Amino acid sequence: MRIRSFIIAYALVLAIILFADRRHSPAPDGNRYSHVIDLTSNDLTGNALTGNSAGREKSADSLTHIIAPDSIIPGTWTAAQIPPERLIAPLVVMDLNVAPPAQISLDDIAAWETKHGAVPQGAVVAIRQTSSKSQTSAPPQQVPHQTSASVGPNAAPDPSSSAFPITDQAAQFLMDARYTTGFAIDQSSDLQSDRVLARQIALHGNYVVEGASRLAAIPATGSLIIVAPARNAPAKDKLHAAPVRVLAMVR
Repeated sequence: MRIRSFIIAYALVLAIILFADRRHSPAPDGNRYSHVIDLTSNDLTGNALTGNSAGREKSADSLTHIIAPDSIIPGTWTAAQIPPERLIAPLVVMDLNVAPPAQISLDDIAAWETKHGAVPQGAVVAIRQTSSKSQTSAPPQQVPHQTSASVGPNAAPDPSSSAFPITDQAAQFLMDARYTTGFAIDQSSDLQSDRVLARQIALHGNYVVEGASRLAAIPATGSLIIVAPARNAPAKDKLHAAPVRVLAMVR
């Protein structure tokens, strides 16, 4: 039954890819996607899955998951209710060049757009760690999500958790001016530690993909992301984080 489900899922993904390629490729010769990169991490060590890992055993639980709007504001979209058109989007990648708790700022976005052009409308913005420390040290721990009960003015900070790697103002700009549909990061973050930002993400219908792998292999712009939440998967924690499969089509 599981094999049958995977076959059906891959058939749907293939159909989506063909449809997306037709929609986003007005120039038949110079605007094709050359390969697909799996951004889903199933490696318990936190290492990225390579394209040459055929036949390699994967862990049962994906380390990559999606935080849907309903996880922050009950009654909004759950992972299974996010409209499909918001799960296929242009993918841009921004580098966080210093160790946490630094965040992408409005100035960083301005510098990125000066170099690469405006962030495409409706994009998913991926933020990757690029400091030498983050690339060479031990794999990041998968930090348990903070529930709303543990977040408050008197809550003690959790030293093992990291702040969401973009400032409120920068995220607000991307959602209001660039109409982003989501964010992807290569680690876990304590999103609920900033309730204002978390609520704004949910109210804008944006989602957050945590634990994305192989972001270093994605160019800054020009790619397409496909996010496929498991429709009937049980929530992993009280934030309703659901397992997700993430693919990137790269030119």
